[in-house]
Amino acid sequence: MSWSKAIHRTVLAGSLLILAEALSACSFSLVYSGTLAAHPSLNLAYAKPTNRLEQIIYQELMLRFGHSEAKTAPLVTITASGSGNDMMVTGTTNLAKPVEVTVIATLTITARDGSDAPSRSFTRSASADYTRSGQVLANNVAAEEANERAARSAAESLRLALLAALSR
Repeated sequence: MSWSKAIHRTVLAGSLLILAEALSACSFSLVYSGTLAAHPSLNLAYAKPTNRLEQIIYQELMLRFGHSEAKTAPLVTITASGSGNDMMVTGTTNLAKPVEVTVIATLTITARDGSDAPSRSFTRSASADYTRSGQVLANNVAAEEANERAARSAAESLRLALLAALSR
């Protein structure tokens, strides 16, 4: 009995040492900080938004990446639009059925440093649901809030796409 406990402890200790050795060879890169977040190519200039959804996406990207006033900073341009299915409420509308809104956003980054680098574009979409009530004002506020949630999700997806492209 004592031999089996000793062997069991030895095998467990050996397994832990092997696992520690294997994990020490791994490296992790944080998405929210580290060398990639401080990379100079992330000094970006942003175009002006033309609608509320674009404004939300620009704000989210500026919050994560910062912004530059330099004339040679790459220019980020966003186009975003929202759509919903069955947003009209009529007498036969099922109010309990959730309504889905979708935001489609395209980010284009253009070099302005005089290089011949081609523009890069990323398109992402995100959806959000809301439930209607019998009140027009409540329906409008719920639809607007769902569009904003979808825009924030699209902004996060665009941010990750841009980080992935810049890390290559």
